[in-house]
Amino acid sequence: MSTSAKKREPIPRNGIEIIDPYVPGKSEATGGTKTYKLSSNETPLGPSPKAVAAFQAAAGTLEMYPDGASTRLRQAIGQRFGLDPNRIVCGTGSDELLHLLATAYIGPGDEGIFTEHGFLVYKIAILAAGGMPVIADEKDFTANVDNILALVTPRTRVIFIANPNNPTGTYLPFEEVKRLHAALPPTVLLVLDGAYAEYVRRNDYSAGIDLVSNNENVVMTRTFSKIHGLASLRIGWCYAPARVCDVLNRIRGPFNVSGPAIEAGIAAINDTNHVETSADHNEKWLTILTDEIRAMGLKVTPSAANFVLIHFPNEKGRTSTDADTFLSSNGVVLRAVSSYGIPDGLRMTVGTEEANRLTLDLLRQFVAR
Repeated sequence: MSTSAKKREPIPRNGIEIIDPYVPGKSEATGGTKTYKLSSNETPLGPSPKAVAAFQAAAGTLEMYPDGASTRLRQAIGQRFGLDPNRIVCGTGSDELLHLLATAYIGPGDEGIFTEHGFLVYKIAILAAGGMPVIADEKDFTANVDNILALVTPRTRVIFIANPNNPTGTYLPFEEVKRLHAALPPTVLLVLDGAYAEYVRRNDYSAGIDLVSNNENVVMTRTFSKIHGLASLRIGWCYAPARVCDVLNRIRGPFNVSGPAIEAGIAAINDTNHVETSADHNEKWLTILTDEIRAMGLKVTPSAANFVLIHFPNEKGRTSTDADTFLSSNGVVLRAVSSYGIPDGLRMTVGTEEANRLTLDLLRQFVAR
């Protein structure tokens, strides 16, 4: 477009048009009589029936604005985890909170750090805020504290760590997270994204609640989209220092969580039995999928989340693209992760027993071709 033409239309701020839009996983297969969507890390058990009932009951008051402070939802979260509700901020999914944190603490000339295969929203949020994304190399598809610290400069404002990470499923032990934080200047905000925290059953893991409680520069974000099965309602929350909460509440939308979402979220957070059942199902199948896919001769990155990252060889007819095409033609949709810098990988969500067994059978057929 010519300069003269640009002058006749609104011009976005520098940096906006270099952002690659986030592209979610595919929803439809190209073949098969039924589609098994294992591309978006959705829980196979669905939401708590209590959350569904609460959502349906809220349909009678759709003409009313919701509580702009999500007070009852924050109280329910606080009671569930033993947290001060005044240090909780709710959002339209944790994605909104990640964007708000970048907007609040990153500006032109500032830097935000995330890791090599980290969640794509971090880069988008940093660029949207006018900052410069800085990428730390990982080791064995896992965040590396020393590599992150080597990139910290006086321009560093925020460090985003997904723990466990998406799309790799790897995690940083809590001792490593504490080592990272201890070496940071107090002006650098450490954001611990715990979207998959409820799935982790490792003794050396922590989502970071204690670290947030005792420091002024740590934030933990969480979501209702994964184990709680409320992805369509878009509910997230963060636990943060009081000063950070004050900042976020100044810039977030006044009614950023809908009334039905608030009611469903309250019911979901209180249904601990449903959460445990979902975590049990995931732990069982995470082990089965990892072991059986490895037995086929394919590499699987060790995962602590609700998905596995499968690596395919760079051989004609056996690549991840070939596998994706074959699976999709038989009704199974996985997530290609080349946009995360992993061109040989497909991410498979832990699904229902039916979906898991079908995918394993298809992978065996693919490998044997």
